Amino acid sequence: MKVVRFALLFAGLSLGAGSAFADLLPATFDGVNGVAAFGFYVGPYYGTLDGAPVTFYCVDFANEVHFGESWLANETPLDGSSDLSNTRYGGAVDLPNALALYQEAAWLTSQYAGNPNDYGDIQATIWQLFDPAAPTPSSDAWLLLAQQNYQNLDFSLYDVITNANVQATGQVQEFIIDPAPVPEPSAIVLFGTALLLICAFVRRRIRAAV
Repeated sequence: MKVVRFALLFAGLSLGAGSAFADLLPATFDGVNGVAAFGFYVGPYYGTLDGAPVTFYCVDFANEVHFGESWLANETPLDGSSDLSNTRYGGAVDLPNALALYQEAAWLTSQYAGNPNDYGDIQATIWQLFDPAAPTPSSDAWLLLAQQNYQNLDFSLYDVITNANVQATGQVQEFIIDPAPVPEPSAIVLFGTALLLICAFVRRRIRAAV
């Protein structure tokens, strides 16, 4: 039993170490969903963060991103547990109500899945939260819904992804992600190794008992 316990402990420690975030995470923009509005592709967009697939929702109309572009990014939680100094609108621009605006934007991103015909208006509403020069949605309906309902969202599921050196000009666009807990490849390999150790031990015990 000691071998089994050791293997399980090793697997747990490996998964815990593998899930720790570095200060800066590599991000890559892979593509768009194909819907265009106001002369631009609108979200949701797709890519990877720290090697794991994620869905990107753009909050930043003033900057650009290109297919296949990679950059280093800060990841900032939206649950209020972290300051917003590494974000574009809570740090570089320093809007006084930045957290509420990001949280309203997060609520709007949660509406994409059930409203495929409104991608353009949802995206424009998100952009308008931070930049009045962005395209104007066809109505203020989504803005009013966001303001009325955003506080009901579980913000522990949402993070802001901002390129490093946020104070510089000509930056990669800023995004909100709804991160799924996908194990890192190294953690999967270590966990698989631990399982193989357990299987080998159990198999030997069975053979010895026969």
